Amino acid sequence: MIISASRRTDIPAYFTEWFFNRIKDGFVYVRNPMHPGRISKVSLSKEHVDCFVFWTKNPGPFIKRLSELSEYHYYFLFTVNSYGSDLEPGVPRKKDIIETFTELSKKIGKERVIWRYDPILLSDKYTIDYHIKYFRSIAERLSPFTEKCVISFIDLYKKCKRNLKDTTVRELSADEIHFLSPELKKIADEQNLSLHTCAETMDLSTYGMWPNRCVDNVLIERLLNEKIKSAKDKNQRKECGCIESIDIGAYNTCKHGCLYCYANINNGVVSKNCEKHSVDSPLLFGEVVEKDIITERKVKSIATHTLFG
Repeated sequence: MIISASRRTDIPAYFTEWFFNRIKDGFVYVRNPMHPGRISKVSLSKEHVDCFVFWTKNPGPFIKRLSELSEYHYYFLFTVNSYGSDLEPGVPRKKDIIETFTELSKKIGKERVIWRYDPILLSDKYTIDYHIKYFRSIAERLSPFTEKCVISFIDLYKKCKRNLKDTTVRELSADEIHFLSPELKKIADEQNLSLHTCAETMDLSTYGMWPNRCVDNVLIERLLNEKIKSAKDKNQRKECGCIESIDIGAYNTCKHGCLYCYANINNGVVSKNCEKHSVDSPLLFGEVVEKDIITERKVKSIATHTLFG
């Protein structure tokens, strides 16, 4: 079983103590986002969890407790964008984030820290030239500490449009994507970084940019030194290449406040939900009520055999 922690919120940044309490307890409760009255009980036993995949913009609070994961395999998808506090009000300064990226990589190895530069959007301030300039600047600093960069281009969902209504943010046109992509690939090549796309409908392989698996069977097998039995995650978009995983996060709980985020309705809802968070609860926020239906998720290791030695 692969645990995604999480596409829905930033567990390393905001819920470190809660997460490690769940490791101690050996399980976590996850509300079904489509059917809130249904709760899954998911084992976090080392016999069941083959790998944790952490999604984060600031794993600083997590780093000092990584020794508590010594019996597990894991890697980080670490987003470092070029945007300022106008779009990412809760994200620490770039200087601090790059230092955290460096520290994490030195601690666990650069193969286990993947840089995400996404989503790419345009505005009066964040132009094509801006992205080229600052992608190069960040790449130069991060390239000694990672092997891969993953990009995506923003899709303005309804909730994103609502949060961005007072800005000039917009999606890129096809022509703009085809102009920017080889420029970013050139920079990545110069820094010895492989560059991949995340869940894009447009084929950019002509530039040497291949679709990524963020929950990646190849990397997981490399970390485990074992072959795993995996299939495409049917709960993700058709363009997503990720293998199956169980997400233990909850929407509307990330306090970074990024205006482009698909996972939050607005800051007010986030604040109310976070007030209901308890580090001792098996749920990320809220309580189990009488009408809830709790079902134990049937899980098992998907490792099949050792690859080498």
